[in-house]
Amino acid sequence: MFLLLPFDSLVVNLLGISITVLFTLLLVFIIVPAIFGVSFGIRKVYMKTLLKIFQWATLRIERGAKEKNHPLYKPYANGIIAKEPMSLEEEIKEIRRSGSGKALDTPEFELSDIFYFCRKGIETIMDDEVTKRFSAEELESWNLLSRTNYNFQYISLRLTVLWGLGVLIRYCFLLPLRIALAFTGISLLVTGTTVVGYLPNGRCKEFLSKHVHLMCYRICVRALTAIITYHDRENRPRNGGICVANHTSPIDVIILASDGYYAMVGQVHGGLMGVIQRAMVKACPHVWFERSEVKDRHLVAKRLTEHVRDKSKLPILIFPEGTCINNTSVMMFKKGSFEIGATVYPVAIKYDPQFGDAFWNSSKYGMVTYLLRMMTSWAIVCSVWYLPPMTRQPEEDAVQFANRVKSAIARQGGLVDLLWDGGLKREKVKDTFKEEQQKLYSKMIVGNHEDRSRS
Repeated sequence: MFLLLPFDSLVVNLLGISITVLFTLLLVFIIVPAIFGVSFGIRKVYMKTLLKIFQWATLRIERGAKEKNHPLYKPYANGIIAKEPMSLEEEIKEIRRSGSGKALDTPEFELSDIFYFCRKGIETIMDDEVTKRFSAEELESWNLLSRTNYNFQYISLRLTVLWGLGVLIRYCFLLPLRIALAFTGISLLVTGTTVVGYLPNGRCKEFLSKHVHLMCYRICVRALTAIITYHDRENRPRNGGICVANHTSPIDVIILASDGYYAMVGQVHGGLMGVIQRAMVKACPHVWFERSEVKDRHLVAKRLTEHVRDKSKLPILIFPEGTCINNTSVMMFKKGSFEIGATVYPVAIKYDPQFGDAFWNSSKYGMVTYLLRMMTSWAIVCSVWYLPPMTRQPEEDAVQFANRVKSAIARQGGLVDLLWDGGLKREKVKDTFKEEQQKLYSKMIVGNHEDRSRS
């Protein structure tokens, strides 16, 4: 037994030295740079190295597939059906012309009109442009994260060993490191905002609150190995305004808040999230709602209006889609944020799925599972564009203003601009959408009958 004591002592000493070295590296290369908002460029070198590995793996898969005569799968970026933007009347006119050889000069109901609605229904079933926005974006290349790529089959020993080595690096090195950083960032956020909350209101409290928030969010960003490129920073949201952005993931908040100081809007939670919310609101005027208050749209609008009228208060950060979309499109913006009358600062966020899929499919993964997937991915790479501020025009209603802002975000981020409500993720299509097509068709027929009666 006594012979084992020196060995035990050696193990304890080595373990202590390892922990000390790890903490020192975290402090010097991650935490301290995060506090001052600087970077040593290690993450960019890491990203470039990964890109070269992905390119080699993809070329090896393609070469192996050709050698074994396996078909290469290529995802359809724009859908599996080629569609031309045509109105209902134009399409029905084309069907009548091709079927009967005459144009829509003597319009009455024709049996061929049924084919238009049948074709639309079949196209929607085969290529549903709404449902596919709530599933992960299919990649053309393999990023070594899983074996779900359609092109992947056993190609070579080197490729398989590379995949296994990636699993060891992500789970045995990156995951513990990221968990330690996330714990550090959250702990500092709760502690720092609680302490700052006891200070009297004034410039000192505002200064400390801002830098505590920025410091902690930057540490959390590094916990995801996030590589973010910010564009047009001169357009960053200012006090008394509303910042609206497309929504892909809960980490959208961290991505934006690590470069700016915002007042958050959300529902009051319990557990760890509740502890964080209560600590944050002590240092900063965030807007939290009780569950019963969220259902009262007028109360929510009133609280937000009171906030933006005070030009000394921080800009409010809102995601008007109301749910997470897979970063291939922007769906309908809820009009509530655009009825207030404040200046709107649009922000477009575009993630690069090669390094890790940031989309949160809440109907498939819980928060813990989602965060585990994020922390075991290679990195989170994204671009953020600050668009020029926009205000509601006199002739616009809230819906038109929301659509104009949404179109600007979609255009800048290279996303598909959809009119569908993101609530279709969990709900059925509203009757109003069905009735809209019925009204268009009946207007075409009835309107033409009126024209004919005049003649």
